[in-house]
Amino acid sequence: MRIALSRFLVLTIASAVLALALGIGANSASSEPLRVRIGFASAGADNRQFSGGSSAAIAHSEHYLDDELRDLPEVQVEWSFFKGAGPAVNEAFANNQLDFALEGDLPQIIGRANGLKTKILLATGAHSPTYLAVPQGSPVRRIEDLRGKKVSIFRGTNNHLAAVKALAGHGLQEKDLQVINMDTAGTNAALISRDIDAAFGNFPLAGLADKGLAEIIYSTKNDSPSYERHSTLIAQEAFVRAHPEVTQRIVNAIVRAAKWSSEESNREAFFEISARSGFPASGFRFDFAGQELKYRNSPLIDDSILEHYRFQAKQAREFGLIRRDVDVEGWFDRSFLDKALASQGLTNYWQAYDASGKAIVAGR
Repeated sequence: MRIALSRFLVLTIASAVLALALGIGANSASSEPLRVRIGFASAGADNRQFSGGSSAAIAHSEHYLDDELRDLPEVQVEWSFFKGAGPAVNEAFANNQLDFALEGDLPQIIGRANGLKTKILLATGAHSPTYLAVPQGSPVRRIEDLRGKKVSIFRGTNNHLAAVKALAGHGLQEKDLQVINMDTAGTNAALISRDIDAAFGNFPLAGLADKGLAEIIYSTKNDSPSYERHSTLIAQEAFVRAHPEVTQRIVNAIVRAAKWSSEESNREAFFEISARSGFPASGFRFDFAGQELKYRNSPLIDDSILEHYRFQAKQAREFGLIRRDVDVEGWFDRSFLDKALASQGLTNYWQAYDASGKAIVAGR
């Protein structure tokens, strides 16, 4: 009896030691460094590793993620900025080189059409305008004057579809122009040297105009709201599934940055921080002129954003920018955003809009 009891005690102790060893092994494995790779579908002037004009850009510049993840030292965030914009980001996603990205609507739709498994988590850089710029003194004064002209359009970016829609609204198609696919730096240089007749683009064009190096003759701000561009935080579906806590922390940080970026008292500071990208603060002032920071920096994925993506996907197919239909159902995951808003007391801070673009009254 005593022998049996002794054997029982030995086995019990051995089992406890084994369980403890396995527990220690599990803990050490869980504390191994986790690299979180975040990409911007943009780069600063001269390929500077900064972006501007969005809450995500503020989150990067002001180290919001570092603060949010301070108690998780095993999580290491790596930032990348892609001169090749959305197409380059999609390539990085396809090659499993990114976990998250700040990217515009059209390249995201193209990526989904090509089979990328992603989730859209929040808006950052929504409701953005597109401009048409020409060299100083150009005879081109309207979109209709572009027929037969050399025009820069950065293909595959969210400026691309906005430009195509604006052209169509004024009776033109891409084939009516001599379209040249150029990135931001190439476009700016070509406008200054007059190697092109015009260019569609965003806030860097406003910086050129402010210096007297180009003229902006058209803005989608003064045209149909359907020409707006939207950018969002998009993530590899596999990463979100494997690391929900880290995903939540990243969303938390960007929502905090969005709150700061939405306060009118921070307007000038927002522009000055954005100028770290190498593009002048005056360009960002022009870009946001006539619009509330809350409107442009809202993180909400509301019904207007969802409907916009449905419409963008449909039009991208109609204009031949993608070769197959894209279903946006199930693509958006608002659960992380909802938790971040609730935990920060921001559930009703930003205005939500319905599918028709009308403001939704809270509580209805």
